[in-house]
Amino acid sequence: MDVMETEQRDIIIQQLRESGCRITKQRLTILDIILNSDPSCVKEIYREAVKKDKNIGSATVYRMVNTLEEIGVINRKNMYQVDCTNCANLCEDADCDEGCPGGSCANCETNVVVTLDDDTKIVIGREELTKLLEAGMKATGKLDKSHKISRLAY
Repeated sequence: MDVMETEQRDIIIQQLRESGCRITKQRLTILDIILNSDPSCVKEIYREAVKKDKNIGSATVYRMVNTLEEIGVINRKNMYQVDCTNCANLCEDADCDEGCPGGSCANCETNVVVTLDDDTKIVIGREELTKLLEAGMKATGKLDKSHKISRLAY
């Protein structure tokens, strides 16, 4: 681990302490995996963690990832990609380039490709995606029955 990674690790450990987390060997192992590799999903982190410590459970990994997300250290949306498929620029990530600000161009308003952690790609049209999101948001109480999504932007 270089000096910059060590400083970053120390800052994160301090943030964890400030949020009330005990700093355990298992949490440090998970943190080191996240810092030293490029995991695309929690399952990848878990697989690496078990190689280092067979006593680390998947729930521990999920809790740690949630905690890191809550304190603002990671953003899980980076673990799954939502790509524009019809944009002339074929955006690599959720963010389009300057000419296409986050899915607001007409081309990007057609389909999205959801790339899962196993690299499976699911193409979903905007109408279907809107219905899926509305159903999920209503089911979790984030959207009441009198409202609908008017626009999607990434």
